[in-house]
Amino acid sequence: MEERIKLSVLLDLYGELLTEKQRDIMNLYYNDDLSLSEISEITSTSRQAVHDIIKRCNKLMIQYEEKLHLMEAKIRIEEIKKDILKKIDLLSIQDDDNIKILSELKKYISDSI
Repeated sequence: MEERIKLSVLLDLYGELLTEKQRDIMNLYYNDDLSLSEISEITSTSRQAVHDIIKRCNKLMIQYEEKLHLMEAKIRIEEIKKDILKKIDLLSIQDDDNIKILSELKKYISDSI
C-alpha cells in the first residue's frame, strides 16, 4: 500500500487519539492534499511547525497500529467479506427460500463494506 494512502487510513482509524490541532493539520495534509505552506497560512502556524506536527503524528499513528493492529484487522475483515460474497455468488441453489436467504446475506454483507 502506498505510504500516503496508508497514513490516510491510519488517520481515519487513530485520528481521534490526536489533539484537535494535530487532527486538523493531518486532515488538511492527507485528506485535503494541501501543501505545508497552505496549511501554515490556514492554521497560523509556521511551516516548520506544520512539518514537525505531521512527522510526529505519522510516527504516533504507526506506533498505535503496531500495538493495536486495527488497520490490519480492517483489511482482513474486508478480504473475508469479499470472499464470502464471491462464495455466495458461486452457490447455485434452485430452492427459492435458499436463494432469498442468500440474497439477504449478500445485501447485508455488501451494505457493511
